[in-house]
Amino acid sequence: MVLALSTTERLTRARGDLRMGVPVVLTDAGQAALIVAVETLTMARLAQLRDLGPLELTLTARRAETLKTPAYDADLVRLVVPDAAGLDWLAAMADPADDLRLPMKGPFRALRDGSARLHRNALALVKSAQLLPAAVVVRVHALQDPDLTRLIVAEIEPELSRTSPLHPVIAARLPMVASTAGLVHIFRPEDGGPEHYAIEIGKPDRGQPVLARLHSACFTGDVLGSLKCDCGPQLRAALAQMGAEGAGVLLYLNQEGRGIGLANKMRAYSLQDQGYDTVEANHRLGFEDDERDFRLGAMILRDMGFSAVRLLTNNPAKIAMMQAMGIEVTERVPLRVGQTDQNAAYLATKVAKSGHLP
Repeated sequence: MVLALSTTERLTRARGDLRMGVPVVLTDAGQAALIVAVETLTMARLAQLRDLGPLELTLTARRAETLKTPAYDADLVRLVVPDAAGLDWLAAMADPADDLRLPMKGPFRALRDGSARLHRNALALVKSAQLLPAAVVVRVHALQDPDLTRLIVAEIEPELSRTSPLHPVIAARLPMVASTAGLVHIFRPEDGGPEHYAIEIGKPDRGQPVLARLHSACFTGDVLGSLKCDCGPQLRAALAQMGAEGAGVLLYLNQEGRGIGLANKMRAYSLQDQGYDTVEANHRLGFEDDERDFRLGAMILRDMGFSAVRLLTNNPAKIAMMQAMGIEVTERVPLRVGQTDQNAAYLATKVAKSGHLP
């Protein structure tokens, strides 16, 4: 008996392939292309791809803006890779680390005709693997290689845009500084992504609005005590307030670096050292201001039996998402802690550019 993989399972395999530098086959309406992430591309594989046909480079509109090339497809750009361009050129196009040293990489020749659907899904897939949003695309006609993961665009588009269902794995008691009556719940997504956690303080009444906090993982702030952000102090203050009130739920979502992953977050930090603010750094990398998915928090709250919250946040986007997902926000509870000399500009940028409340 052949055990066929579901679309979700093939997507998960494709993410692993891309992180290892292995090409993935995308097909759409009779067209097919090999895609590979620029970040993990090797010289040997680049040579193999060139043997198959002309190379195209696709980048997000955010990265195209930095490179001063028009994004004719609105949200992305498709560029012809010059015959003389090597791995260094591709890496410099994808990674802004050397933008100040090598500001001019053109002239560029953009593709403007035909559908950009293959390229759009290539970028979405590379992003979902938490790699730099840049992909090499090679159109193919009759590729006979059973080892490569094959994806049909019409099947993966809905999967890439939705939030993977979460399932409870286990809950166990954990006495904490904030409360000796702590309970940690583990939730696992169906798509093989990172697990998310709910820390339940006391015994919250499911029939009343619960004091809740959506907290995105921040290794540098939560663990290392970074002074560049206010994440660590917010985490501890939220737990302390829940402990003082005797009940609450803190959702710890594994969405490091506003959803771009720790490696890309460190790239953004490096750009900040060059003088860019947090939003500008994300854009230069090719990401949006915030790539997080707060639907995860609403899904966990519903699974735990909560329908209304008093939300500890300064971020209106979290309130809007909770309400859109059917979780009533009866009160916004401000959380103003952790300002330092080192993060004052960062906090100001969140207010000025990301809509956070002061």
